[in-house]
Amino acid sequence: MAAEGRTGQRRKAERRGHAAEYWAALYLMLKGYRILALRHRTPLGEIDLIARKNNVIAFVEVKARATATGAVDAVSHASQHRIRAAADLWLSRRKDAALLSSRFDIVAVLPRRIPKHFIDAF
Repeated sequence: MAAEGRTGQRRKAERRGHAAEYWAALYLMLKGYRILALRHRTPLGEIDLIARKNNVIAFVEVKARATATGAVDAVSHASQHRIRAAADLWLSRRKDAALLSSRFDIVAVLPRRIPKHFIDAF
């Protein structure tokens, strides 16, 4: 019974995370970004969103938390390392990579508020 409870909690957390990623993608599109990938998986890790605005590629980590500070703090150094490695792999497969600038952003999806976008967060 306890294992079923953990599985249910995990599914609920996944659904909440996926919904937060969709909200973050919509928010970025309203800000003029084009979403290139959602939940992009590589052997080195997953990137929640890859967005482009002009010649800038933003690798975005999305966190649904009660506060913006809590969302930023939830992106650990290990997560940052994993995202950077996955981003390097993604960029290595792009013919136009030399023409692009890249950065790592965080979008905090907050309850009953507009998401908060932290540009060049790490």
